[in-house]
Amino acid sequence: MKILVADDDPTSRLIADMALRALGQECHTATDGIEAWDAFQALHPDVVLSDWMMPGMSGLELCRKIRSSATNTYPYLIMVTNRGAVDEILEGMNAGVDDYLVKPLNTEDLQARLIGASRVTGLHTQLATQRTELQGLNLELSAIARRDPLTGLGNRRALEEDLELLEARVTRYGHRYCMALLDVDLFKSYNDTYGHMAGDEILQAVAAELKAEARGGDALFRYGGEEFLCIFPEQSLAGGRLAVERMRSGVVKLSIPHTGSPTGVLTISGGVAVLDPGQSTSASAVLKAADEALYRAKQLGRNRVEQASSHAEVTG
Repeated sequence: MKILVADDDPTSRLIADMALRALGQECHTATDGIEAWDAFQALHPDVVLSDWMMPGMSGLELCRKIRSSATNTYPYLIMVTNRGAVDEILEGMNAGVDDYLVKPLNTEDLQARLIGASRVTGLHTQLATQRTELQGLNLELSAIARRDPLTGLGNRRALEEDLELLEARVTRYGHRYCMALLDVDLFKSYNDTYGHMAGDEILQAVAAELKAEARGGDALFRYGGEEFLCIFPEQSLAGGRLAVERMRSGVVKLSIPHTGSPTGVLTISGGVAVLDPGQSTSASAVLKAADEALYRAKQLGRNRVEQASSHAEVTG
């Protein structure tokens, strides 16, 4: 273990240093409480062996400072003292002291205390490791809870959370964003012809193509069934439409056979709307406008992208 000895008496410090090294421990020394505090921050020792009475900062003050410091480890604090009164022992324990040794230092007593220290610090290290692993698992579970299991895109929960953030940014910073709804054309016909497993596969293929065409910062979600939603931060309506056109064209180039489609291949349609700074509206209003634009794209023959036709469509 790495052990820090804090003692203003040179003889006591030397005795402790020699005893610890004889026991195979890594030893560092400090001549007073202030120096010990600096050394503690630099070295992060497993054990601090501190004299009670020291100039500048007493052993009790040192222990309190160590215990109040933010750290992921648990340093074991042993107070070395001539004092043995119960009230003084309790005072030390309340300051964060774990154990006591009485001067003059006895090597066997020291060894016994270090065995206890090794067990306690080992348990705290194990707990810290488990806590870190648990935090990682929680983050992983949180990510899974936000992800659509079929496509790997964000799910409705992720969309709701992200839209709240977007609305806050629009309100506070005047940011704008484009929103697009995309729908796989004649998906029911595809399922009826090729089966539901094939339908799942083409949803995965479309999602992969959307991700391939998306740019950094764009957010993609499976909105439900065969519908996808894309959010393009800081994008104009024209820019958003171009982005969705790339996605539509990319799906066509996949050349997935679809005998129920006029083109003979799988296609998608899209509707795009924008929220500009200064507009008094909401994400739900933008989504409604995008949905209406998507409906027009379907009505006009599918395999196309339409945009919200007027400011009125995104006013909520």
